[in-house]
Amino acid sequence: MKHAMGFLEARALLLQKLAPVETERVALADCAGRILAQELKAEENVPAFDRSPYDGYAFRTADTVGASQEAPVTLRILEEVPAGATPTQAVTQGTATKILTGAPIPEGADAVINYERTAFTAETVTLFAPVKSGTNIVRAGEDVKKGTVLLRPGQVVDPGAAGVLAAQGVAQPLVYRRVRVAVLSTGAELVEADAVPQPGSIRNSNAYTLSAALRQNGLEPVYLGIAGDSVEDIAALLRRGLDTCDAVVSTGGVSAGDYDLTPDAMERAGMEVLLHGVDLKPGMACAYAVKDGKPVCALSGNPASSLTNFYAIALPLLKTLAGCADAVPKPIRVTLRNGFSKSSRGTRMLRGRLVLENGAAELLLPEDQGNVVLSSTIGCNAIAIVPHGSGPLPAGTVLDGFLI
Repeated sequence: MKHAMGFLEARALLLQKLAPVETERVALADCAGRILAQELKAEENVPAFDRSPYDGYAFRTADTVGASQEAPVTLRILEEVPAGATPTQAVTQGTATKILTGAPIPEGADAVINYERTAFTAETVTLFAPVKSGTNIVRAGEDVKKGTVLLRPGQVVDPGAAGVLAAQGVAQPLVYRRVRVAVLSTGAELVEADAVPQPGSIRNSNAYTLSAALRQNGLEPVYLGIAGDSVEDIAALLRRGLDTCDAVVSTGGVSAGDYDLTPDAMERAGMEVLLHGVDLKPGMACAYAVKDGKPVCALSGNPASSLTNFYAIALPLLKTLAGCADAVPKPIRVTLRNGFSKSSRGTRMLRGRLVLENGAAELLLPEDQGNVVLSSTIGCNAIAIVPHGSGPLPAGTVLDGFLI
């Protein structure tokens, strides 16, 4: 077991122990937010044929050479082709086809003009300027060319991916099954959210905070309840979590006090504790284990501490289980809109909200970054990383960070 390593080292140590869960085929209509487990290579062009982007007329551009307001060109209309139909006649010299948006370009035509730029009757269309070949034709494969790799394993099925899958006829894509995460809390002082706290008791906010964060990231929380300050009680819930879910996230009992029993309970439940504590503020107090490929993430009972550690270490582990290709958050550079007055002996994470004004993005820090201050996490969507040994930071300081 290692103690107080950096959060990046801790995360790397744990990630190497994990692999994605099993896969399943799911109806495309139900795949929003799921993680693909297959590569998608285009089997056909999209669109499959040259088509018109407008309601107008398809014709030979050679017939418009020299056309002008004074000397317009009038063409005979062969037929009308709506979307979903196919032309029955080839366009020849002196003729045109009335064509509607999405309809195939008839043989012989090499341009389309929208009807607003013409004069027309039921039998003829008149053009008043030359037109270049290829004008207003959406070519076959202009969106997707056959053989192009469109999607790779690990990508989230977002609206664009769903549309591409449908366009390629994939009605039941292969996806990773949803990861179930057991959520439990420890501490004799805790009561459920709908209870009236007695003196010395507090409502269990951590379970709901972390469950919301899990759902927001496509994971399925399974709330197991509250364990008292007993090694066996905590171990029993941990075992239940491992038996019924793919991972466990707990809060409380990971510091160094007399009632901080979670690491002992993890060992009692047959887990090897791989680390106890990291160089991170808030979020230093934690313990992590992996058993049978399932991660157990024991976080601080302090609300902001648990949430910070969750985003820094636990969430990338869980997203790896889910098969997500970008499980580890991509680093970004953030500029502090307001300063931070404290020095940082160790690595510190500052939560904040990205604001965009005058073309520049800045991170607005809540006034209180305390370990127990949950309210200041509302609306936060990014974290800035303050290197260990830093002094107070003025507004305008540029730091590494990541989105949450």
